Amino acid sequence: MQTLPPAIDIQCLTHHYGQRLALNELNLQVARGQIFALLGPNGSGKSTLFRILSTVMPFENGRAGVLGYDVRQQAMTVRQHLGVVFQSPSLDRKLTVRENLRCQAALYGVRGAELTSKLEQLCNQFGLQHRLADRVDTLSGGLQRRVELAKALLHRPQLLLMDEPSTGLDPAARLDLWHLLRRLQSENNMTVAITTHLLDEADKADSIAILDRGVNVASGRPDQLRSQLGAQVLSITTVNPQPMLDWLAQQSVEARQSGREIRVSGTGVAQLVAPLSQRFPEDLQSLTIGKPSLEDVFIARTGHRFNGSVGWDVAGDKHPESIRI
Repeated sequence: MQTLPPAIDIQCLTHHYGQRLALNELNLQVARGQIFALLGPNGSGKSTLFRILSTVMPFENGRAGVLGYDVRQQAMTVRQHLGVVFQSPSLDRKLTVRENLRCQAALYGVRGAELTSKLEQLCNQFGLQHRLADRVDTLSGGLQRRVELAKALLHRPQLLLMDEPSTGLDPAARLDLWHLLRRLQSENNMTVAITTHLLDEADKADSIAILDRGVNVASGRPDQLRSQLGAQVLSITTVNPQPMLDWLAQQSVEARQSGREIRVSGTGVAQLVAPLSQRFPEDLQSLTIGKPSLEDVFIARTGHRFNGSVGWDVAGDKHPESIRI
């Protein structure tokens, strides 16, 4: 049986904005039929990649493929197979839900009996049956997101791209959105790719790629990436980190520092709590133990916090690479 090409295939993709490097020889593959999250802080290159994949922006070097089609050479074909939900609302707020959907359908040549059938199906799927005559500006943020989704799916795309889909939504609406995405995936075998800077949102995806400064620093299943750090992460807040770093350097553990916080990851790091408490009773402010998070993965791969505002030192050394003492 012939193997289908990946939903997204990025090879050595590079793009600049003037002197600023937005994508740095990026490599990325996304398999079909899954929910994929591109996770990264603001300015990491997520929206740049989104614009390239949705064919609205040319790029400098490398290759971008969507469902086996070349984005640069076959842009029109790519558009026929894509559904796109941008971060900024694309609905006309003065038109009704029905009018917005009909305008979108006209752009893709969906009309007549096909349009009637598709509108009924999507409105039932997204709970919009009784809101078709309502103007968009009277709808809640969650309902507007549903209309955006219905609009993007009118032409039955194989790949749905969503840029920061939870922007402006309250927690209940965000949960509702994810239920809808899971239903699309299971009922339509659709590939859904989202960009996000929310760690908990990325954790819901089947697979993720972590982007930092235009580079794919880690990719795989969220649980798989977390397990690579070991079973536990010990977070230490201290008024005097250097003596603690010196002591940890003798214990065969991996330690990272940011300001007055030190993080130690691995298996059995809970055993460090007692000796740390006894050795540094005056310097310790807090000790917490938990399972590794995606932020811990990001820190381990980049050497700095997820928000990019704080540099991390490793075992007291002033460089970003992880070392084991």
